[in-house]
Amino acid sequence: MEPKLSMEDAPLTKAQRRNELWRAIKKNKWIYLMILPGIIYFIVYKYIPMYGLSIAFKDFKPYLGMQGSPWVGFDQFVRLFNDPDFFMILRNTLMLFALQLFVYFPIPIILSLMLNELRSQAYKRSVQTLIYIPHFMSWVVIVSISFVMLTMDGGIINGMLEAMGFQKINFLMNADTFRPMYIIQVIWREAGWGTIIFLAAISAVDPSLYEAARMDGATRIRQMWHITLPSIRSVIIVLLILKIGDTLELGFEHIYLLLNASNRHVGEIFDTYVYVAGLRQGQFSYATAVGFFKGGVGLILVMLANKLAKKFGEEGVY
Repeated sequence: MEPKLSMEDAPLTKAQRRNELWRAIKKNKWIYLMILPGIIYFIVYKYIPMYGLSIAFKDFKPYLGMQGSPWVGFDQFVRLFNDPDFFMILRNTLMLFALQLFVYFPIPIILSLMLNELRSQAYKRSVQTLIYIPHFMSWVVIVSISFVMLTMDGGIINGMLEAMGFQKINFLMNADTFRPMYIIQVIWREAGWGTIIFLAAISAVDPSLYEAARMDGATRIRQMWHITLPSIRSVIIVLLILKIGDTLELGFEHIYLLLNASNRHVGEIFDTYVYVAGLRQGQFSYATAVGFFKGGVGLILVMLANKLAKKFGEEGVY
């Protein structure tokens, strides 16, 4: 005989599930109230604007509106891939992303491991405060400080080079120095802020693991390598997947402030290209198609990276 289901094991009706949901919301109303501004932000600034993506498939005319503009299908995408500058922009974007991935990304992890080894809490907090401060400066301030330091007309760096008998270097107008200057500014501004998540993950590591390792004679380097890093590996993987999703999304403001006629061929990326094509030249449909292409590539890369992470036994993003 099949066992009879008790009242507790019986499946809930739709009305019962709805009542359970409202009861849970009412019980945790303050938590839901806290996340409400975030939900509103994503709805207003992320989901509602998706309607505007339709103009990527149209020849958008402002006086005709989105509904009245003629449908052109994939013509804007064909134009993008046939653009003589497309491969230059793609190469520049991938090069700068590679610098962020292989040069910048490990630095917050290394900083977090170093900060975790500090025994003086006062000194640790002081160092954390100092490396957090640049994050709260805008890119305009960061680039302005760099300009003051690197300009040939009274710049500190060129002044030191001249005092030591070397020739001045035009850092700002030199294509060879654009990428090193870019990644150094990214590290300066974001490395300290990036340690927050890793330090939070490190603080959750079971202290008894370190005690057992010390009893076995493990040095602090070995404890870091065999305990700390494996314990935060899942956090590193998740952040790496999210970073890969931003392959073509490097940000507009920073690059735009560094660009000039001398370094455009190594510094122009999709974000600045969208600004020039869309706002300065009024090619709204074409600029939307470029943005659509960026988002599509990012989505595909996140899905592939997440699948690869799960294949190697990690949790992934979803």
